[in-house]
Amino acid sequence: MPARAGIAKGRLALFLFAALSVPARAAGTTPPAAPAPAAPTAAAPAPGAPSPAALAAADTILGVIGLKQSIAIVVPRMMAELETNVTRTRPEIRDSLRATLKAIQPEFDQTAKQTYDQAATLLVSQMSEKEITDVAAFFNGPSGKKYVQVMPVFLQKFADISGAWREKLSTDILERARQEMKKKGVDF
Repeated sequence: MPARAGIAKGRLALFLFAALSVPARAAGTTPPAAPAPAAPTAAAPAPGAPSPAALAAADTILGVIGLKQSIAIVVPRMMAELETNVTRTRPEIRDSLRATLKAIQPEFDQTAKQTYDQAATLLVSQMSEKEITDVAAFFNGPSGKKYVQVMPVFLQKFADISGAWREKLSTDILERARQEMKKKGVDF
């Protein structure tokens, strides 16, 4: 996947994952395998619980928009950051700390899986099963694949457009406010 596509997917994922601040992925790194949604049981879902088909559709959507990958890299990234910060002042414990982090990582990977499952359940709760399966089908079809393909370029070009607009808007609002305040005898 080109770097721009990864960035755009990350931006799309942030719309759903705004509460978790994940720094941009370093160029050339590949995120670890993303957590999968909980496997459906043979028993029927509890009343009000999302169906396996709806959860599978949510999994497809969250994977396409990059949320699955965004969640999957949080734990390894935080552990690497901890290792870097601690060993900066205590380089002699690098090997021991690395072994400790490797030993405890599965515990925290489970929290990433739980967070992903919550995201899938939340998405399912916002749409009917037909709607969510239609959206997943869209992303799996030619138009959806094209949409995902063009989004990086669109988002970059839109960022350029909206950035220029915001700069001009900032200046124009200030000038107009000054003009109107001057009519009231107030200069600023």
